[in-house]
Amino acid sequence: MKRWFGRLMLVAMLMLPLHAFAGVPLDTVKTNVNGVLEILGDPKLKGEAGKKVKEQRVEAAADKLFDYVELSKRTLGLNWNKFTPEQRKEFVELYRTILKNAYVDKITAYTNERVNFTKEVPLSETTVEVQSTVVSKGGETPIYYRVMKKENSWKVYDVVIEGVSLINNYRTQFREILGNNPPETLLETLRKKVGKK
Repeated sequence: MKRWFGRLMLVAMLMLPLHAFAGVPLDTVKTNVNGVLEILGDPKLKGEAGKKVKEQRVEAAADKLFDYVELSKRTLGLNWNKFTPEQRKEFVELYRTILKNAYVDKITAYTNERVNFTKEVPLSETTVEVQSTVVSKGGETPIYYRVMKKENSWKVYDVVIEGVSLINNYRTQFREILGNNPPETLLETLRKKVGKK
């Protein structure tokens, strides 16, 4: 599971912020992925100072790329309705921190992977799945980015790697915690995970 999650986070980090004006979903994702590949391969960004710059750019990209509220709603499913507005706000922030920390930690693992984009598949009137393959020395890994149109931009609300959804992965974990416990129990678990008391 750790290896799978690490690979997922590595792919998730290979993206720049989506600009206010977004074109076709595939072209938008491809442009942003290629942009981050250039940053990660920049010889000027080596060493500790370069690592900090990369981390900052990845964090900024994550905040603009992912729709954390949508991701949170889909991850919690019906359990979202059990949370108060205040609890929802805190959950979104904690979940965001967990996701960001996970892939920022993987930033130094970049080893010249290549990403090939194959096609985009409409899922609904406002959602599209952008299909790609990460090519590395170890083989090829299918990565699907599920994006949703929000105003004039496309936001990622799920990433599917080798057939396993980010949303479904966390949904299973959170559902177990919420099975016989109130929302506060999950929030406390996440607070400890991100180092907040």
